[in-house]
Amino acid sequence: MSGHWVALAELLSAPDPSRLAAHGPAMTQADLAARSLALAGALAAAQVRTAGLWFDDAAELACALLACWRTGTRAILPSDVQPATCAELDGEIDLWLSDAALPGTAGRTASPAGLIAQTGAAALSACRLDPASAGIVLLTSGSSGSPKRILKTWDQLASEVEALQRQWPAHAGATAATVMGSVSPHHMYGLIFRVLWPLCSGRPILRPQLVYPEELQRAAARHAPAIWISSPALLRRCGPALDWTALGSRVERIFSAGGPLPEETAGQFAARLDLLPTEIYGSSETGIIAWRQGAGHWRAFAGARIGADERQALWVESPWTALAREQTADTVRLCDAGFELQGRLDRIVKIEEKRIALPAVERLLARHPYVHEAYVGKRKENTRLTALAALTPAGVHALRNQGRRALVAALQAHLREHLASLAIPRSWRFMQRLPRNAQDKLALPLFESLAGPRPTAPHLLALPATEAGERRYEVGIPLDLAFFSGHFPATPVVPGVAQIGWAYDTARRDVFPGLDFGGVEVLKFQKLLRPGDVAELTLRWNEANAKLYFAFRLDGEPCSSGRILHRPRHADA
Repeated sequence: MSGHWVALAELLSAPDPSRLAAHGPAMTQADLAARSLALAGALAAAQVRTAGLWFDDAAELACALLACWRTGTRAILPSDVQPATCAELDGEIDLWLSDAALPGTAGRTASPAGLIAQTGAAALSACRLDPASAGIVLLTSGSSGSPKRILKTWDQLASEVEALQRQWPAHAGATAATVMGSVSPHHMYGLIFRVLWPLCSGRPILRPQLVYPEELQRAAARHAPAIWISSPALLRRCGPALDWTALGSRVERIFSAGGPLPEETAGQFAARLDLLPTEIYGSSETGIIAWRQGAGHWRAFAGARIGADERQALWVESPWTALAREQTADTVRLCDAGFELQGRLDRIVKIEEKRIALPAVERLLARHPYVHEAYVGKRKENTRLTALAALTPAGVHALRNQGRRALVAALQAHLREHLASLAIPRSWRFMQRLPRNAQDKLALPLFESLAGPRPTAPHLLALPATEAGERRYEVGIPLDLAFFSGHFPATPVVPGVAQIGWAYDTARRDVFPGLDFGGVEVLKFQKLLRPGDVAELTLRWNEANAKLYFAFRLDGEPCSSGRILHRPRHADA
């Protein structure tokens, strides 16, 4: 290994006090080792055999992991800390270590500093860590929504880190790039790329997770050169969000994983930064498998042996799978240059005995000028397909000026040129973008929710109140608002009664919870609200005359306004 390489098992042995391990705030390698060994002493004194780890700070997570390794404590990394997740794990965890308050774990959660102070134990001695020691357990929801436990030994993690270093060594004498990321360190990709590999390769890590493109740009300006650990979802949002000239050559490399990176997104970085993102293909179960830049073939990492079974589904064997064969559900076409991904076996559904590859339907939809990206699935109670489609500006224009029925007909006609009728979605949901989770996945529970009844409420975002005390909100009009179907089919418009209802419901929630509807007066409608519009709602409660004043504005111009009368329930008594 070249550069400032330190094997994973040696991170606590002889740390370099002159080299940074982290920024924000700064932590040297010696600081990291000392903090890890102090926490190890506390874990040993408290006799913690299984610890749940959740840290927003990637450097603190690294210290906790190394402390667990030093004491032989099994570390569990949940995919989230929702109440149900914590409740499910709490029975098998001796102690939660975190830099945040976790739901339902009161009295069983400690910060590293708090546990060290509570036990008063001495730090453990530095030594080479045992690769055979208790490893870590990752929890991943996958596409089904059911949590899956994945055990990784420290030996497997070390092998994967070494494979990355062989592929992209840090050169001696070069300024060490700061590694910063938009992905969580509690999942395999973020853990390896944002935490473990940088520590071994002598690259400092930026502690917080940066979920917005603007945050990554600011961080790259402060800590150049930078390496971004990102996802397709973030990179797709970089176009209008970044000052490309200011970013310049501050970014040394960009990694992307979690899903396919659109060619146009990769091309944007190549054109503006002269830098093609490096895509990583793998999973929590398999670890890294292959990489590529641009639209070329996937190339397996050195040490990974790949092949395909009788269904043409990829399998992999590597030191980081303990040389066991891991079978994937991804179909491939193997070739001398590597392989091409063809789609997932588990995304093939049967409708009336006909097998339909959902990714193929999605790819065809994405070729239509109205669709940016699509996700197709089958709801549990339905026998036909549902399509979630993120529309392009041309698609939004068609929806606004021709209506939903014409838009659906155009997309179905496009698919009919390539697919049998059973493969054409019967149900459609339209939106500005497809929502995804932190791992850039659209999980099954989210699909079921989005594919359900069309929305009847807008997307509301609270804004700062005016000096006069008026409450203000940004109001995003959904593309697929249920009210559009009858108002009007070919020219969708938000009905006035819906606007009154939104003002009333928002006021009851935020302004005057006791508001009882007693009628409307001085009602004015001056400008239409249409699909995709972003309006502003102002609310003011007048206690003296018991009236709620509301107004919707679009681009500074009035759309509607009026006064909702308060009629207390006892008024008729």
